[in-house]
Amino acid sequence: MIGQLLAAEIASHEVFTDPPEATLLPEEEVLVRDSVDSRRREFTTGRHCARMALARLKFPSDRPILSGERGEPLWPDQVRGSITHCRGYRAAVVARVAEIASVGIDAEPDQPLPDGVLEAVALPREVARTKELLRSFPGVHWDRMLFSAKESVYKTWFPLTRRPLGFEDALIEIDPGVGTFSARILSQGVRGIRNAPEGFTGRWIAGNGLVVTAITVLAAERSLDLNPDRKPDIHRGVSTA
Repeated sequence: MIGQLLAAEIASHEVFTDPPEATLLPEEEVLVRDSVDSRRREFTTGRHCARMALARLKFPSDRPILSGERGEPLWPDQVRGSITHCRGYRAAVVARVAEIASVGIDAEPDQPLPDGVLEAVALPREVARTKELLRSFPGVHWDRMLFSAKESVYKTWFPLTRRPLGFEDALIEIDPGVGTFSARILSQGVRGIRNAPEGFTGRWIAGNGLVVTAITVLAAERSLDLNPDRKPDIHRGVSTA
């Protein structure tokens, strides 16, 4: 599924179960030694997917993928990547930093959010739009799609800024017809962060009981963001993925 949402420069690997060959390196074992079994399994398979994706870029697969201060995967210096997992699905994507400045993916079960969660994570405008989508396009649980899009936004944002971003800091607009969404970063989310992205565009897909979202920022487009005085012939903004 995830491959349908990605730029050609990105390698991916996904599974719909926990394969028996998925194992952790000793340094990774330490990170989940006190975790419950379900957490250990999703973490283990997520790292397995990451190693498989890295191998497709010809990177060594025998190096541990540790976790950063906020739980984010710590990739090799030349790599940008993202991992997602939910019940019945694990996936990882990676790309070379020379080509991709950041990438974020998220998968969720295509089921309604628990009561009260939509109002807790969404802005009033998003709540109203989501309820409209649920009435007009009932084949997808758009509340869960919105949640997934916000997760992908955060995973894309953090490697670029090294700063947190709250659910309320990004305004998401989902297009139900063409499988895309946009995210506008609001002022409170970027205050004091130099050269922070103003927004992202991404892609979504629903199927196999899942909703999946992805965002890609091309390295070339990020370079334009960091050099606002440069005036290219065509500025496409942030890429879709």
